Amino acid sequence: MTVSTQQPVATQDILDAVYQVIQERKQLGDGEESYVKSLFDKGLDKILSKIGEEATETAVAGKGGNQDEVVSEVADLFFHVLILLGYYDLPPEKIYAELASRFGMSGIEEKANR
Repeated sequence: MTVSTQQPVATQDILDAVYQVIQERKQLGDGEESYVKSLFDKGLDKILSKIGEEATETAVAGKGGNQDEVVSEVADLFFHVLILLGYYDLPPEKIYAELASRFGMSGIEEKANR
């Protein structure tokens, strides 16, 4: 498999590019070839446990206050959430649209509208 060497220019582009690689890896034949494929092979519970693990590590890093650690753990968390989206074939655009629909609305108002 060839991975593009072109660098995305916008923040959103990197999430989309990573998601596309996740979708490509999902189609591989053997989980030994790819970490992503191995998670898909292990199933939803494994993917969800990785999200829980990364969320906990993000919280610990946040409490620790080391900004480099926070960045690293949030990147790991985003990556595993993208795997979950890939599991359900939900493109990141669905998340962008949901966030856009909430933009400019207070959290209290948004929650009341659910």
